[in-house]
Amino acid sequence: MSLEPAEADRRLDVREIDGEPFGDIMAAVQELEDDESLLLINSFEPEPLYDVLEQRGFTYEAANPEPDLWHVEVEHA
Repeated sequence: MSLEPAEADRRLDVREIDGEPFGDIMAAVQELEDDESLLLINSFEPEPLYDVLEQRGFTYEAANPEPDLWHVEVEHA
């Protein structure tokens, strides 16, 4: 995984979602092809999401490039 935003196949900026973004995140993850990655952009580290991703067969890599900005790249395990 690269965590370079320009290299992700898909992007989802959850800061733009009104309300709970979990459903939107899971829908985006489920749409990933085996060789695609999804870059989640958030204002905080979505730690509760990590267990769910692992249980559903995905890997992730998180980075905190600046205050109040988190990038989480998700791929099939």
